[in-house]
Amino acid sequence: MSRITREDVTKAVSGADEVTIAQIIGTGATVDELAEAQAWIANDEPMLNSGRPLATGRVRELVDILTELEPEDDDPGEPGPAVGPSVGPSD
Repeated sequence: MSRITREDVTKAVSGADEVTIAQIIGTGATVDELAEAQAWIANDEPMLNSGRPLATGRVRELVDILTELEPEDDDPGEPGPAVGPSVGPSD
């Protein structure tokens, strides 16, 4: 199998910047390994249920690189309104 090219990366990984593209190419991975890494990121449960061992080697490197592109799950986004004690009109 041949190593992944810049064109392969830009087709498979939307929003990848030049540094990320270079990191992916620098792993020496193949297109199949990139696809496997993306499958692990998308949903690792079916991979584990089918008896696949955890990602190792170049696939693991790709998972680590691609995970950096994913938005943080615990990132609340923009802050909401400040919530404090209710202050009603004085009677």
